[in-house]
Amino acid sequence: MRIGLVVNPVAGMGGAVGLKGTDGPGIVEEARSRGAVERAGPRTREALALLAARVPGAELIVAPGALGADWADGLALSFPPIEMPLLTGTARDTKTAVAAMGDVDLIVFTGGDGTARDVAGTAEGTPILGIPAGVKMHSGVFAVTPRAAGALIADLLNAPDRIRWRDAEIMDIDEVALRTGTISPRLYGMARTPTSGGLMQAAKGGPPPDAEGAVKGAAKSIAGAMEPDVLYIVGPGRSAGAVIAAAGHEPTLLGVDALLNGEVVARDATARDLHTLMDTHPVRVIVGVTGHQGFVLGRGNQQIDPDVLRRAGPDGLTIIASPEKLSSLAAPRLLVDTGDAALDAEFSGFHRVATGPGRMTMMRLSSE
Repeated sequence: MRIGLVVNPVAGMGGAVGLKGTDGPGIVEEARSRGAVERAGPRTREALALLAARVPGAELIVAPGALGADWADGLALSFPPIEMPLLTGTARDTKTAVAAMGDVDLIVFTGGDGTARDVAGTAEGTPILGIPAGVKMHSGVFAVTPRAAGALIADLLNAPDRIRWRDAEIMDIDEVALRTGTISPRLYGMARTPTSGGLMQAAKGGPPPDAEGAVKGAAKSIAGAMEPDVLYIVGPGRSAGAVIAAAGHEPTLLGVDALLNGEVVARDATARDLHTLMDTHPVRVIVGVTGHQGFVLGRGNQQIDPDVLRRAGPDGLTIIASPEKLSSLAAPRLLVDTGDAALDAEFSGFHRVATGPGRMTMMRLSSE
């Protein structure tokens, strides 16, 4: 099986700094000015390291430099880079790399929904597999974690007949509208992708009907139980935002807010903002669940980074979701993908999910 690899090196840089993505002119520069760090390359390396351990000498057709080859360097892999014209630092590089790969059986890419669109639009029907590294990943072509992507590629090379294939949605959201608080998801098409066990994520679904009352009741219970002098960091989304509303404030629907003693002390906060606030207070984190996918950490809330999560600890994590949302999940478990495997393991296990006024449901939280 011939497998190609291309990396969008700036994917995900806008997450921790509150930019909701890196699409659009000037956004990468703005992310860097806010202290953003590269995310796609290290996550690619994580996937490839697992592949090299399981299939030493595996050959990949890779894009040059930061678009691929840099992240395979030093691993027990064969990776002849393809020849490409001078890089532009734009989405054109991704499309050019995909077109230059020629006759491959699978294109592995690292990025988010925007990269998925670029790859699928150029691949002309070639199956694709995403190593998750974007801010928003609503499409169904991504593995649940980089390690899961590496495991799936290894399975494809070792036992291709055991792998199932499916058609998955390519979704994306207008990031310009997203930065102003408007959600406008759109289905851009379908792409063939491999799947095995729980290694692949589902496409994100919308909120289930008739769930608002239960969420409001759960949010009121959470807000009413808040302790003095504790910093409550509240993630994006309608469910988590209902907690801010129950405390008497307007939530930032697609950003992270922070409450202290009943007052909003940060709106649409970056990871750096949260680090400053948590220096002097105990921390609790409140998050919702992505519809159908089941993610609670690592999708759309990268501002709540590993440093914040270590400070809060597993016991300081509150999850809120309606019973309808939990019953509509693609698999009966919740997911975590913080980018820190040890932290993911620390947070894995059974957690209570607030599902209504005074009501809890036990759900397993896992990184795979």
